[in-house]
Amino acid sequence: MRILIDECLNWRLGRALTGHYAVSAQKMGWSGITNGKLLALAMEDGFDVFLTGDRNLTFQQNLTEFSIAIVVLEAEGVQLHHTLPLMRKVVALLPTLKPGQVVRVKP
Repeated sequence: MRILIDECLNWRLGRALTGHYAVSAQKMGWSGITNGKLLALAMEDGFDVFLTGDRNLTFQQNLTEFSIAIVVLEAEGVQLHHTLPLMRKVVALLPTLKPGQVVRVKP
């Protein structure tokens, strides 16, 4: 799967997503782009999953118009030491994700 890591998360999370292509929004040159436009760009570029720590995303965007799965990490914070332990759960759920689905991952 192709996974876009939101800029609010550490790009190094991608290293834990073994067997998948994971890249940060910053590396794509998409820093500072608002979530709606970012999701549209991700879909256009063929990403399957958007990985974010933004818990408000579901309230800020009409996600039904996007055909990309969204994984929201609900850790204590967005720092790497909080989110990295959740990657095992994320890797396990990736094969089950459907386009347009929103999944929250908690510790």
